[in-house]
Amino acid sequence: MSAELANKKGRSLVGTVVSNKNDKTIVVRVETLVRHPLLKKFIRRHKKFTAHDPNNECGMGDKVKIIEFRPLSRNKRWHLVSVLEKAV
Repeated sequence: MSAELANKKGRSLVGTVVSNKNDKTIVVRVETLVRHPLLKKFIRRHKKFTAHDPNNECGMGDKVKIIEFRPLSRNKRWHLVSVLEKAV
């Protein structure tokens, strides 16, 4: 299924898994750098996304890539594409 997902259009994000307690669901924290309009400094912003993990393969602290997907539940609109880096 991940080969099909890799070819899909839509946003893809890279983030860190902060929770994998739910069955087939992970919570991914994505950090972005935003430039402050007045101070011209870069500020770190983060947001948490709920993603579908069909094989329960992710662990806490893993670096993963997720892609936009059709709504699977009230909050799940993202799908796991690949695990980029396993946590130590």
